[in-house]
Amino acid sequence: MNIVILAEFAVASGGAEKVAVESARGLAEAGHAVTYIQAIDGPTDPLLDHPGIARIGLHNADIWNRPAHRAAISGVWDGQSATRIGAALDGLPARPDLVHIHQWTRSLSPSVFPALFSRDLPVVVTLHDYFMACPNGVYYRFDTEAPCTLTPLSPSCLAAPCDGKSRLHKLVRVGRNAVLRTTLRRHPLDVIHVCDASVARMGDLLGYLDLTHHRVDNPVRAARAEPGDPARADSVAFVGRLTREKGADLVAAAAARAGLPALFIGAGPLEAELRAYPNVEILGWQSPEAVWETIRTRARALIAPSRWYETGPLTVYEALAHGVPVITSTRAGAGEKIVDGVNGFVVEPNVEALAGAMRRLFDDSSLRALGEAASARYWAAPMTLAAHATALGAVYARILAGRTGRNRAA
Repeated sequence: MNIVILAEFAVASGGAEKVAVESARGLAEAGHAVTYIQAIDGPTDPLLDHPGIARIGLHNADIWNRPAHRAAISGVWDGQSATRIGAALDGLPARPDLVHIHQWTRSLSPSVFPALFSRDLPVVVTLHDYFMACPNGVYYRFDTEAPCTLTPLSPSCLAAPCDGKSRLHKLVRVGRNAVLRTTLRRHPLDVIHVCDASVARMGDLLGYLDLTHHRVDNPVRAARAEPGDPARADSVAFVGRLTREKGADLVAAAAARAGLPALFIGAGPLEAELRAYPNVEILGWQSPEAVWETIRTRARALIAPSRWYETGPLTVYEALAHGVPVITSTRAGAGEKIVDGVNGFVVEPNVEALAGAMRRLFDDSSLRALGEAASARYWAAPMTLAAHATALGAVYARILAGRTGRNRAA
């Protein structure tokens, strides 16, 4: 197949970009022709250096790096971006079989969809977040530090000061979401969910659209190696941006209550707050190789206590691959890979529940059993790039077969 992957960045600076890049590589290695279209200028991940991958840059600017008035307008609808994506597609040496979108909110705007629909191209979107339904993208209220319970774009939603940045951001995002609804309402669309919980939640939130839902695990780029021995480690670890919605503060508070050192790999606005807790060490951002060498040698468990309905995080899968048990939130989609008490623990994202799970890490014999089960269960059905590409190829084939059937019926 000839596949176009559309994302806004070409480096793994976040979960969606990481999946887009690794997905492109996996598809190319599976023999598909891949064109990776990068909307915003910037560096390129070496994974995209493959003879089966062609790259195109649209030279867009990040919406929030533009002057405020231009950001507000183009955030809702960016006609120039639509023109650029159209020209890029028209200039391809062969018509693509399908376009797969991983990101569209940082520069592409809802205008990208008519540019694709007008060329009668099959379109599939991976739902890494909730932007298709929720203006702030995470279905989480930053003002109350809790998951949202409001109907998107309802009067209560419009009035809620829920955005993590500002009222202006909320206003722009509401406008963008309203335009998106109008744009998509007239067109069938295929969407890919990366966890089971997303299928039900987003199915309810997007019930007004003509969607076909598919379920595909994210790829995990972890080489198989002898698993570490978590019983030799001394800390619990958190990997990611140090924010409240990701629960970084919960890790520090729970570790202090349980009497364990807490190791943080990442950066973010809670850094000063976290340093106020005893036995906290913040390493900042590290290369992927350094992250997992540190986790394998220093972490009795990885802690992923999301307050929001996180569709991942990928770090949970990577920890399991390395034989490191995971304590994760009931709200994290990655918790679906955790069997409570077997390869980790799934708990409510609050200090007492997390501290209780952390106390269970003191028994070295039980901890080794958790680590061994983490590795064994992961590698029994590994989420490799090849497995991901196979699953994606099957989804693409169903989509194309469905279109062929509709065309014959017509």
